[in-house]
Amino acid sequence: MRLTGVSSESVWTGLSVSTTVTNPSTRPGLRLPGRVTLTAGGEDLPVRHVRLGLVAQLEPEDPDAPRRLVQYHQMPVAGRFVVPAGRRRAVDFAFPLPWESPVTMFGGVPLMSLRTGLRTEVSVDPDLDQGAMVPVFIHPLPVQQGVLSALDTLGFVMRQAGLQHGRLPGVEQTLPFYERLGYWAAPLYAGPITELEVIFVTNAAGLEVLLWMDRRLSLAGVTHQSISRFRVWHAGAGQRDWVATVDGWLRHAIDRHAAAAAHADWSAMIRESAHVSRHPDEPVQPGFGLQGTAGGGGGIGGGGGGGGPAPPPPRAGAAGGRAQEARGG
Repeated sequence: MRLTGVSSESVWTGLSVSTTVTNPSTRPGLRLPGRVTLTAGGEDLPVRHVRLGLVAQLEPEDPDAPRRLVQYHQMPVAGRFVVPAGRRRAVDFAFPLPWESPVTMFGGVPLMSLRTGLRTEVSVDPDLDQGAMVPVFIHPLPVQQGVLSALDTLGFVMRQAGLQHGRLPGVEQTLPFYERLGYWAAPLYAGPITELEVIFVTNAAGLEVLLWMDRRLSLAGVTHQSISRFRVWHAGAGQRDWVATVDGWLRHAIDRHAAAAAHADWSAMIRESAHVSRHPDEPVQPGFGLQGTAGGGGGIGGGGGGGGPAPPPPRAGAAGGRAQEARGG
């Protein structure tokens, strides 16, 4: 029998499970430190394993199907041991978050309806599992923070956020889903497009940003979609001019979107911007990712093992993104 949910004690085994984390606020790629405490009842309890997993609610590929709770990343933290009757056993852990973990917090508040939790599973002989779950708040990495803040500054309004089950064509993913952030187009860009969808795919070197643009004319029954891909590195995120970077991405993507539109009369190109006066600079070289734990600051990369000297930091205003064009749908 499997016991799931958030109950802290099993009436069959008398085992009490308590999971605490040092700091529930973390970021992708960092480690989440904490402790699982098990307390036995009136008899010795043999434990087969203690396992932790990240849980989130995913949108299915079929739009008519309901959302479902999925454990998308798990790791064992203890093997077989015995909890003596009336005694406690503590298991310390430092749970690594995948780089593609979805961002659930922005500006110190929850991001729409996105939530994620850390589930503790204790397998007790002969065949009982105990589940407990605590909330985890995943804040954006510096590169993700830069993109989100720039969109806000440029006037885009977020309208929805979700985790979509499935794979993106031509994109290297480690998780079975991706995060989708939908925006209403800002006034400066609202002619060529009506909606913008932003997708983040992160790894230890940097961030790949997919801009999915849509232009709908409901009265004319016309729609056109296109996708553009951009790459930016973790290194130098604090010195980059993010408004210039994102504005440059948007102008490039909108020009591709307009050029590919079947009905050029209602899809205009962006010739100039109120926010930047030049095109983005050449991209900086890849960094070495981030280090640190969830409770700490997590310095921006530059630490060893790179096989050569670290690249110089980019000058202020560097846009640092190289457009990698994907074929539009």
